[in-house]
Amino acid sequence: MSGQAHRSGMVAIIGRPNVGKSTLINALVGERISIVSRRPQTTRHRILGIKTTPGAQIVYVDTPGLHEPGGRQLNRYMSRLAAGSVAGVDAVMLMISADGWHPDDEPVLDIARRLTVPVILVINKIDRLKDRATLLPLIRASSERMSFAQIVPVSARAGDNLDTLERALITFLPEQPSIYPEDQLTDKSPRFLAGEVVREQICALYGQEVPHAVAVEVTRYKRSKSRLDIEATIWAEKEGQKAILIGKAGERLKQVGMRARQALEKQHGVKVDLRLWVKVRKGWSDDARALARFGYHEQGM
Repeated sequence: MSGQAHRSGMVAIIGRPNVGKSTLINALVGERISIVSRRPQTTRHRILGIKTTPGAQIVYVDTPGLHEPGGRQLNRYMSRLAAGSVAGVDAVMLMISADGWHPDDEPVLDIARRLTVPVILVINKIDRLKDRATLLPLIRASSERMSFAQIVPVSARAGDNLDTLERALITFLPEQPSIYPEDQLTDKSPRFLAGEVVREQICALYGQEVPHAVAVEVTRYKRSKSRLDIEATIWAEKEGQKAILIGKAGERLKQVGMRARQALEKQHGVKVDLRLWVKVRKGWSDDARALARFGYHEQGM
């Protein structure tokens, strides 16, 4: 972008749960900012991923997938967080899957239609298509649903067409200096990200119900030049969930710890000493005080 004015701004990504939003943010930023799982509603927080280039800075806003509000306070919190993610941004990416529009995409599209900022439709998972010519009718049908500022097919997992998407997004940002220092990648602390790495492994290793009933609280985070010392408590809602998390002779918990430690060592480049405990706090996901303690608050929205 030599000879052009510097641009910077915020871009929110919205979409139904499990459509690939966090995978896309990680791919665009070039670091694992958001945890990824095949399970829906893995993302629980508003997380910024910051990509700085010589001519621009894009601040990506990753939030929980939009779904029907209701149920526990945790679900209502995530619904409010997702709906509020578009406030104050310069552009919005609406993500759908390359296999077409789903009923769960409709509430997201309704939000997009009410926005006054440019909305870019991102069609994800094109690497799974046997014939990419099938994209053409999907693009035409999508154009009839809404007047998108641009439609960009991508594969977040394979990295296909991400440069095109990034260039398109930059054109919608205002001409202004960078918002964050050029070496900053996220607004979240290393302590927070460490807890998310542990939760990511829980999502990967356990059944459908247990991960949704789990919170991770990092109680110690101490970094030196050659070592990272972390202690964390995994909070379950029921004694039965605690037993599942620990496993026979502690084998399941050891597996979580081993995988999380390996991921953290790869990320930080130092030896990691990770110690995990499992405790029960009944009904924590419907308890406002517990949610605040575990970091579920809406400051900074």
